[in-house]
Amino acid sequence: MALNKFSVLFLVHIALLLNSCFAEDPFVFYNFEVSYITASPLGVPQQVIAINNKFPGPTINSTTNNNVVVNVRNKLDESLLLHWSGIQQRRSSWQDGLRGTNCPIPPKWNWTYQFQVKDQIGSFFYFPSLNFQRAAGGFGGFIINNRDIIPIPFGTPDGDITILIGDWYTRNHTALRKALDAGKDLGMPDGVLINGKGPYRYNDTLVPDGIDYETINVHPGKTYRLRVHNVGISTSLNFRIQSHNLLLAETEGSYTVQQNYTSLDIHVGQSYSFLLTTDQNASSDYYIVASARFVNESQWKQVTGVAILRYSNSKGKAAGPLPDPPQDEYDKTFSMNQARSIRWNVSASGARPNPQGSFRYGSINVTDIFVLRNKPPVTIDGKRRTTLSGISFVNPATPIRLADQFKLKGVYKLDFPTRPLTGPPKMETSVINGTYRGFMEVILQNNDTKVQSYHLSGYAFFVVGMDYGEWSENSRGTYNKWDGIARSTTQVYPGAWTAILISLDNVGVWNLRTENLDSWYLGQETYIRVVNPEKTNKTEFPMPDNVLYCGALSKMQKPQDVSSATSITGSRSKLFITVLILASVLLPFR
Repeated sequence: MALNKFSVLFLVHIALLLNSCFAEDPFVFYNFEVSYITASPLGVPQQVIAINNKFPGPTINSTTNNNVVVNVRNKLDESLLLHWSGIQQRRSSWQDGLRGTNCPIPPKWNWTYQFQVKDQIGSFFYFPSLNFQRAAGGFGGFIINNRDIIPIPFGTPDGDITILIGDWYTRNHTALRKALDAGKDLGMPDGVLINGKGPYRYNDTLVPDGIDYETINVHPGKTYRLRVHNVGISTSLNFRIQSHNLLLAETEGSYTVQQNYTSLDIHVGQSYSFLLTTDQNASSDYYIVASARFVNESQWKQVTGVAILRYSNSKGKAAGPLPDPPQDEYDKTFSMNQARSIRWNVSASGARPNPQGSFRYGSINVTDIFVLRNKPPVTIDGKRRTTLSGISFVNPATPIRLADQFKLKGVYKLDFPTRPLTGPPKMETSVINGTYRGFMEVILQNNDTKVQSYHLSGYAFFVVGMDYGEWSENSRGTYNKWDGIARSTTQVYPGAWTAILISLDNVGVWNLRTENLDSWYLGQETYIRVVNPEKTNKTEFPMPDNVLYCGALSKMQKPQDVSSATSITGSRSKLFITVLILASVLLPFR
């Protein structure tokens, strides 16, 4: 229908108004309907968690400083929270989507997340953080692009490809949860998925017929950015592409010194960007492989994900054996040395024009030191639990941040020990007291028998050292104080330690946890509480209008209604909606 002169002028005024409102911080909007669907990624029909009927979920694509608005409709039969892993939620732990900061979204309810990806770039992912739900899916990629005015430290890629890898069970997440509650191990996974699909049939004995596999289509003579995320449960995976080098360029928001790898170990919760140049002759398709690490490979052969890289001029199907994994069964230092080789690109600009290395972390005085030790699971009060420094974390009924807001007493204890407890382990809601604008050193000591990876919300920390044995004061002599990588998830090898440094400049309540889902579920986590003694909206945003209440505050929660469930908080967002309503009402009459 043609628009008359008044309608055109009216739309022009709307456009000008919106542009003036959002010129500084543009918005990107997503609607997520989270539900169960039936899928058969390993050939066995099972219940998985989909977003908008997709498994995995859609990739969120944003740019530095964008305001991201995600309206979530929970169509599961249990409560839900979505966590944005690696997104720092500057000044707003209210949006972090974890049990210590948010009340869960009840079944059949909507809730709208709104946060700014302030001063960040890079490759991240999101996932459901409650009830072991990540083991059923609900995850997807999260991209933060550079602003146009900030150059990237490599040529503009010809394509951008998200790859989600992870171990997988054919039992649904409720069955896995019940096994852990009953004190059992989960056992060996049934396979590895690549973008929600099972392995290509590279071996007729190991891979049954009829499994749908992932194919990544490329053109010869191009360079692609591959963003690879380990979204699995507890298995470290080695990622490799047959006959191709992987040029590492970025990890979890930091540009790296660029170097080639034939394969790279990607631990649970970690994300990497590689530049892949399609420079082979395409005599056939090529294998993309994600295989289990630090296991008995003869028993774990089926725990291998295989996808296909297909050139547009490919002459045939991939065939023959898979490319070999690292041959280091008797050399436990190979993977650690590989991890140490990942360095910060100190001359590249990140989200801001100044070089990454202009923040000289190695010259800052440490104000707080915590040694966190994990051990194999223990029994506490008849229950199988995991611990950090002898404490198995108990999530409170009222989130920590909400308890602070309403000055509730007795919800948690601000007494997490700086050194591991010497007495028997205990179950507590014990939180680390962080010093605002302090500089914290955390030593993660892994006395378990498997690799653990640890994640901290709200920050990118500096990985300054790792080695086998027990950490001691003398270990600081080995620290990298110049170009240690800044990231949000780091691995700690069994019988080894990893040291990280954190600049506590982000006010809020921030989760420090193992990413190994079984250990996390059984209590291996805590929170760091960072408070500015001077109350100001400049260091922390006010509680959002649509905050959910639970626990001791549950009586404050109003029944769900459409207006509150789908509202987008913030004056500019409300103006945006008002203008759209005006446009929809007035234009039909012109």
